[in-house]
Amino acid sequence: MIPIFSIVGKSSNTGKTTVLCNIIKELKQRGYRVATIKHDVHGFDIDHPGKDTWKHGQAGSDIVMISSPQKFAMIEKVDKEYPLDEIIEKINNIDIIITEGYKSGDKPKLEVYREEIADELLCEDEELFALVTDKVFEKDIPQFNFDEILSLVDFIEEKFLSGSGEK
Repeated sequence: MIPIFSIVGKSSNTGKTTVLCNIIKELKQRGYRVATIKHDVHGFDIDHPGKDTWKHGQAGSDIVMISSPQKFAMIEKVDKEYPLDEIIEKINNIDIIITEGYKSGDKPKLEVYREEIADELLCEDEELFALVTDKVFEKDIPQFNFDEILSLVDFIEEKFLSGSGEK
């Protein structure tokens, strides 16, 4: 089973994406293969109007794939959102999966909190394995400041990756 956790926050502009990108960069420097899943409740497009993949979809293709020597992507029209566990089943040859979003999911959570953005934490203590925050909380949960990425990744490595093919 590939280890997985979710990065969440109460609202946008808390720094979730920045924290995630910093974690990815450090894990990659340590030799790990990383997969990320971004949850977007609003919908998204990666096949832009006028491009061949967009034309394929407009013509009625239910699944459009694009492949090159450097990248592969699949666009599938769906009637309902895939559950996270079904998405995870499609991933292999990876050391860790990190999601951004999935606030109500059942995966361990790293909450990103900025005092100027939110007045309280999003998650219950039992959902959290750590916090990245600019405020100290009186909680028995590991807390990291935004500039403590190396220590945070040390913690993530120990919690999720030790014993599973450490690099």
